[in-house]
Amino acid sequence: MPSYLFAKLAARMPSADRTFIETPTGRIITYGDLVEGTGRIARALVARGVRPGDRVAVQVEKSPEAVMLYLACVRAGAVFLPLNTAYTLAELDYFLGDAEPALVVCDPKSRDGLTPVAERYGARIDTLDAEGKGSLMERAAAEAPDFADVERGPDDLAAILYTSGTTGRSKGAMLSHDNLWSNALTLVDYWRFTSEDVLLHALPIFHTHGLFVATNVILAAGASMIFLPKFDADEVMRLMPKATTMMGVPTFYVRLLQHEGLTREATAHMRLFISGSAPLLADTHRAWRERTGHAILERYGMTETNMNTSNPYDGDRVAGTVGFPLPGVSLRVVDPESGKELPQGEIGMIEVKGPNVFKGYWRNPEKTKAEFREDGFFITGDLGRIDERGYVHIVGRGKDLIITGGYNVYPKEVETEIDAMPGVAESAVFGVPHPDFGEGVTAAVVPEKGASLDAAAIVKALEGRLAKFKQPKQVVVVPELPRNTMGKVQKNVLRETYKDLYMR
Repeated sequence: MPSYLFAKLAARMPSADRTFIETPTGRIITYGDLVEGTGRIARALVARGVRPGDRVAVQVEKSPEAVMLYLACVRAGAVFLPLNTAYTLAELDYFLGDAEPALVVCDPKSRDGLTPVAERYGARIDTLDAEGKGSLMERAAAEAPDFADVERGPDDLAAILYTSGTTGRSKGAMLSHDNLWSNALTLVDYWRFTSEDVLLHALPIFHTHGLFVATNVILAAGASMIFLPKFDADEVMRLMPKATTMMGVPTFYVRLLQHEGLTREATAHMRLFISGSAPLLADTHRAWRERTGHAILERYGMTETNMNTSNPYDGDRVAGTVGFPLPGVSLRVVDPESGKELPQGEIGMIEVKGPNVFKGYWRNPEKTKAEFREDGFFITGDLGRIDERGYVHIVGRGKDLIITGGYNVYPKEVETEIDAMPGVAESAVFGVPHPDFGEGVTAAVVPEKGASLDAAAIVKALEGRLAKFKQPKQVVVVPELPRNTMGKVQKNVLRETYKDLYMR
């Protein structure tokens, strides 16, 4: 048996001269280049002592060569471990100590600082920069392009992705060859990707969205992508005429709505706009539709599962929802304590089961056991409900639930009311310690450009719209909300910032 994932992808690749990646500067990487390049890098990995099952930790800038490195790891039977480029040495020390990689690949600028850390855990180190140059590629250039893939089966590990770690230490989610392949195949079909598609790729590739969803879908469809080093609204609009599809986070769409070049004419040729990684505001969905005539397709996934649900390709893409469970994925909403399934419409914990669901947490059997039900369902940590039409609504993370005076408050409900107010761009509702109520409902509110907001007026306006216990005890007006690299609001940062708000 060859390498399961790569064999599946290779079987669907078009002719060797077809474009796989085009860069903004016009550089072309064909499918033939991809196969040869991954063969050379796989040989270089083996020559560096990487054996089947070894981890290869990668903290590099986005480049076509970084994608080839991922696929070369798959071909060599290694476990690909992408790391956020923003991680500090202290954070990397934890990841390398936990994963114990055989090889670390970093930017040349980081080599001196990272070498002692890598050596502490017995790892070799190589470099790869944003231009696709470095010691790894020098080694690869000296190797032959043919490579006999290492045998890997569907259940063997292909990657470990560390969770964002908003509570406690990050955990390594173990993803198998079939986790990645089955999800890519489902999405190609569900989102109607073909070899004629060209994806605008402006996402980072240390995250499941840009790496596995975007890249694997393009490979499985035999399609191509325009590979931007990072999101830039001007560049996206310049290159959009060459594209048919785009995957983005909500921030992309908010920024593009501020671009004067975004019109119905500029987007008329586009087939599909997809959003994920963070909730898309219903206002953004509506504004995009009014401006372009396109309904953004919002979907729901996570590091541990890749994609779980999606709004339909045909049919209503309902703002504020993440659509239906994907084919092959079972989803239920349960009481968080008892695990008993709740009636339709009630808010509870979302649990999922399917071939996309990960194998567990790396070297953490206790946490793995705690996050799976006996019947195999994974407890996502997300709170949600299923409406009368079967659409799934995400109302927040379980850890974001506020318990005030013994009552449960779901932040999303309060945020929806605040976001509808004139002059409000967005809001985040969270709980912080309160001497009387246990937790005080608190809102951070961002004004629209040029708008002036009065915190007391926001509190007053909510009086007739929400039950007393749901109303914020305090509102703080802020210029922006703290976000991670994928655009998710970091409520843990807000809770830390305002932890003493009621304790003075």
